[in-house]
Amino acid sequence: MESFLFQATVYLAAAVIAVPLAARLGFGSVLGYLAAGIVIGPVLGLVGSETQDIQHFAEFGVVMMLFLIGLELDPRALWNMRHRLLGLGGSQVILTMALIVGAAVMLGLPLGSATAVGMIFALSSTAIVLQTLNEKRLMQTAGGRSSFSVLLTQDIAVIPMLAFVPLLAGGALGGASVPGGSGPSVETTAGANAQAAISLIDSLPGWGITLATMAAIALIIVGGVFGMRPVFRFIHRAQLRELYTALALLIVISIAFMMTLVDLSPALGTFMAGVVLANSEFRHELESDIEPFKGLLLGLFFITVGAGISFTTFFAAPFVILGLTLAMMLIKGAVLYALALVFRLRQRDRWLFTLGLAGAGEFGFILVSFSLQTGVIGTPLGERLLLIVALSMLLTPLFFILWEFLSRRMHEEDAADPIPADEIDDQQPIIIAGVGRFGQVVNRMLQLAGFETTVLDHDLDTIQLMRKFGFKGFFGDPTRPELLHAAGLDTAKVLVVTMDEPENVTSLVEYARKSRPDLHIIARAYDRNHVYQLYRAGADDIVREVFDSSLRAGRYVLENMGLSEFEAAELEKAFFKIDRSALRELAELWKPGVPIARNDAYMDRARELNKDLESALSAKYDELRGPDDSEDEDTSDADRAGRVA
Repeated sequence: MESFLFQATVYLAAAVIAVPLAARLGFGSVLGYLAAGIVIGPVLGLVGSETQDIQHFAEFGVVMMLFLIGLELDPRALWNMRHRLLGLGGSQVILTMALIVGAAVMLGLPLGSATAVGMIFALSSTAIVLQTLNEKRLMQTAGGRSSFSVLLTQDIAVIPMLAFVPLLAGGALGGASVPGGSGPSVETTAGANAQAAISLIDSLPGWGITLATMAAIALIIVGGVFGMRPVFRFIHRAQLRELYTALALLIVISIAFMMTLVDLSPALGTFMAGVVLANSEFRHELESDIEPFKGLLLGLFFITVGAGISFTTFFAAPFVILGLTLAMMLIKGAVLYALALVFRLRQRDRWLFTLGLAGAGEFGFILVSFSLQTGVIGTPLGERLLLIVALSMLLTPLFFILWEFLSRRMHEEDAADPIPADEIDDQQPIIIAGVGRFGQVVNRMLQLAGFETTVLDHDLDTIQLMRKFGFKGFFGDPTRPELLHAAGLDTAKVLVVTMDEPENVTSLVEYARKSRPDLHIIARAYDRNHVYQLYRAGADDIVREVFDSSLRAGRYVLENMGLSEFEAAELEKAFFKIDRSALRELAELWKPGVPIARNDAYMDRARELNKDLESALSAKYDELRGPDDSEDEDTSDADRAGRVA
């Protein structure tokens, strides 16, 4: 018991200390977890061999992450991805395997061992890449979506790889190794032993294995479609919040267990379950219940990866190990970059796709251990493969930092882009730069009011969809000066900047203000800091993207707490006016590059303005709820139900 408490204290303390430091330095949480594992493992020796057992438990974080990803997709979206899953993902796995197998054979490995090495290195880290893409809000970019497609294909490919590994044992040399000496022995994983011990299909003929696999998949689909509603209804009657969490964990763990019984990937099974439940009314409940466990387990998994790096083996032949790691990532990166060119990814997305997926992944540990168990590779080779996988996973977050450095020096639409921008043959007094969810509403409102607009957007799919609905738009990067001038920047009356990327919005506003000091610029801001940046850049009207909807939600709460529509609306207006005035005043005190918490003048004035806001709202409330005020003005539930927020 004392040992468990000590280990728990060490792991949690390492995470609590290292991750905030890494996030503050801009490295991201994944690198913080990996660094924490290195410190408590190889450096300080606070944890030891138990990290392998903890890692198998922590791998449930990957399983839960894929379940949550599945909840974000509906079957139609998955079907629309089929070309990227088969074309982009399938090509990456096959080409990477072929090149690495060839390189391994040239290094002297027998074909069986070389094939196992190719399969191990063809896979990337689903946990690290998706976690980093989500943290940096890159999942919805073309590079992020392409990376997700490849990762999903790789997770599916693990199934035939595990089935194929035993077939390689006949031609493998148990002691095969790469140059560089030997190190301590590597034990087979508990996960592989567990699967071998309780598999239900080992003794079945081929047709029986196929039927068992199809039955497991069918059970997930049928149970998700027809079984979840009555189960949730039954749980709801207990009126206990913790039972929802227990049910969510039961769904994930039971599906993962069922997948292991038929020798399928637990991650694939839970992903399928998430897709099935994506359109259900329980989706958000499941997400909120699983998310904390997913985050903790993924963090624990990353710590165990860092703690499991064998520096003894590394220092026995550091240049060989590092050279093999970089060679593997170079080969894999070359394949990824070539595929990015074939699938016409733009420069930023191309490098995001290449650098993000160049490393190996957590499924590599499973394949290495299974290959050791079946005798396909020997212990010395297995030790080096585990170290190469771990080092490449450690380098992956650094590659994302490298991508951020490179992306700041790239233009979104470089000269080599195979999709040229449209020739703009129409100039209107209103230019809308960016027509996503935010800009579409602005454009439709102006069109219905009878005003013509010139719309620019760098998302070709969005422009084509607009044209199908009869709205005219031009494909091209709004931040390119020549496109802006072609769209009529020199004669326009109003420029509306509603792009998703805050940096692009700010740079566009700065350029437009320098070019046209008299132009009225309306800009969409991501948050309060972005408001200050746009204020300095010269925007006339700045709209925080969720501010108005938040005000409306607050007004509805006031109405349901007994205020009349008029009273709630007046308080909403008062808050809006006071907050806007305070924001303008604080913008003068804001200093670029200086954290708000360290700006004493800003913090002091912000505290004063908050007190003024409270006093002003309190006075407004007292004015509205005076002695002559009637309590009979509340909006009826029927009236309220007909209003759409």
